Amino acid sequence: MSIIEAQAPLHEAHRDNHTHRDVNGGWLRPAVFGAMDGLVSNLALMTGVAGGAVSTQTVVITGLAGLAAGAFSMAAGEYTSVASQRELVQAELDVERRQLRKHPIDEMEELAALYVSRGVEPALAREVAMQLSKDPEQALEIHAREELGIDPDDLPSPMVAAVSSFGSFALGALLPLLPYLLGATALWPAVLLALVGLFACGALVARVTARGWLFSGMRQLVLGGAAAAVTYGLGMLLGAAL
Repeated sequence: MSIIEAQAPLHEAHRDNHTHRDVNGGWLRPAVFGAMDGLVSNLALMTGVAGGAVSTQTVVITGLAGLAAGAFSMAAGEYTSVASQRELVQAELDVERRQLRKHPIDEMEELAALYVSRGVEPALAREVAMQLSKDPEQALEIHAREELGIDPDDLPSPMVAAVSSFGSFALGALLPLLPYLLGATALWPAVLLALVGLFACGALVARVTARGWLFSGMRQLVLGGAAAAVTYGLGMLLGAAL
């Protein structure tokens, strides 16, 4: 009795603190990818144009056009991608639903065999499979999890993905534009602010993924800075050639 009482506080603490991040939601990936893509692509686009020795007005128009085009493109792409994925999953669920309706015994035996393969005793595995198969919707959920690796009740939303990617891309793409919109006439304030934003975005992603913030921030800073440097050089070459 004393052992149980001694262990109880530990179990309570484990239950209270044992939480996980949402790894299946439809907002995180498009939001992170959108912000990074918006910042890097618009920074690279603007530095490439600025490298051609064009006017400040041309750089600003280019940045605004890149923001609008990229945000709409990201939203449309994410919506189509997630919607197609969701439709594929729904089609597979329909197949499984028909199999459960037409061949309930075979599906129950299949589930029992799966539990046996994971170390459950055959008699117990069959009893568990029988209990789970009594409710058709529960059986479908179990088969979807075990055979397809999905949760039918937690499918990503195309609209959430589209809105997340649109908003995050626009915010990321706006960052290198801000100095110009506030009156700057040189490229370096935009590049400096964008590089700070790249590091901050990388560090923020590390907070979500539990990675090292310094490494993640520096990685994004180096990659984004390299993209901007390459496009600036190309802009200079093309500007000189034309």
